[in-house]
Amino acid sequence: MEREFNVAQGQVQYAANFNTTPSQRVPAIRASRGATEALLMTWGIAGKHGSFNVPVEGLASSATSAEPWKESRRCIVPALGFYEWHVNPDGSKQPYYIHLEDQDVFGFAGLWSLSRTDANAVTEWCSLISLPANTLMAEVDNANGRMPAILRREQRARWLSGIPEAAGAALSAYADERMVAYAVSTRIDSPLNNDESLVEPLQTDVD
Repeated sequence: MEREFNVAQGQVQYAANFNTTPSQRVPAIRASRGATEALLMTWGIAGKHGSFNVPVEGLASSATSAEPWKESRRCIVPALGFYEWHVNPDGSKQPYYIHLEDQDVFGFAGLWSLSRTDANAVTEWCSLISLPANTLMAEVDNANGRMPAILRREQRARWLSGIPEAAGAALSAYADERMVAYAVSTRIDSPLNNDESLVEPLQTDVD
């Protein structure tokens, strides 16, 4: 993460997490005084229910995102991959793990906010932006047809520091031919499970 996003070494101490859930602390990158800084934020803006994802269609208008968007509080949340659920014909759900072929470490486009519980306590929150799915992700997330906004390398600076029009233009569905998706174990359904085996392809009896 430090190499990929050009942040100072040791700014963030973060243990590997293979099953990140809302309200957990996650690493984030944002612009600061002409440079980039890494810090930990809580996933889910101001702790509001459902605010861990913000639809791109409501960036400037929704109660959750309007103020961060207006104030250019944009961030990048680094990741190696992510999970989505697929609905099978019988109604059961199968998780898939998705990662990129052209970026080992990539970044979700996000917004950040802060809240104060008293004069000395400040909590910083982040939320990921969602988009209409590309062809691959529409097949995986066949219930909702959505996907997270993933930034190409050349879009990162524009997203963090560009004017709103330029930042908004960086939000587009990632090319599906550069993405890989495969079924994984339903063990990810429990946040108590958190180990590297969660991202291994699901083993079946069919060759």
